[in-house]
Amino acid sequence: MNWTDIEADLKKNLTPKRFRHTMNVVAAADKMARDFGCNLDQARLAALLHDCAKNLTDQQQLDYAQKHQIKIDRISHNDPQLLHGPVGAVLAKERYGIDDAAIQNAIDCHTTGCKNMNTLDKIIYLADYIEKDRSFPEVETIRQMAETDLDGATIMALTNCICHVAQTGALIHKRTIDARNDLIIKQK
Repeated sequence: MNWTDIEADLKKNLTPKRFRHTMNVVAAADKMARDFGCNLDQARLAALLHDCAKNLTDQQQLDYAQKHQIKIDRISHNDPQLLHGPVGAVLAKERYGIDDAAIQNAIDCHTTGCKNMNTLDKIIYLADYIEKDRSFPEVETIRQMAETDLDGATIMALTNCICHVAQTGALIHKRTIDARNDLIIKQK
């Protein structure tokens, strides 16, 4: 599928709010890809497809993951929406014909982060986190940092996410902790 076909399909299958969010993520990823010398086509396509599985119910996420041998850890089993990244990576290949492993990986880890994030992974994670309609404490600080320090902004976003999730009493995925620790260790 080409960009126009993918965009039309997503517009039809996502809620209007989710589609607007998706297009905001594309805009944020486009800017960061230019700022940090990342492949613009990969960044834009990964951003466009990052939430392609978000419209699936919890049970559909679990069923799709099981059918495609996606590991369902204990945390994801108890919070199946965390699977929309890994499920989305497979869906991007199956439904939209995306064979680029870098795009698939960026979609896979955009919700939780992961160890050894590359530039594209960080851009998609951050673009999702700081797109223009997001409003939460620290978002402006993270947006400003994302203009010049991709690693620092990613660490700050991961830290903010961990704190928020902990304060709400929800489950913190190990991949998020691993992503944050990995980036901090690499900065030393």
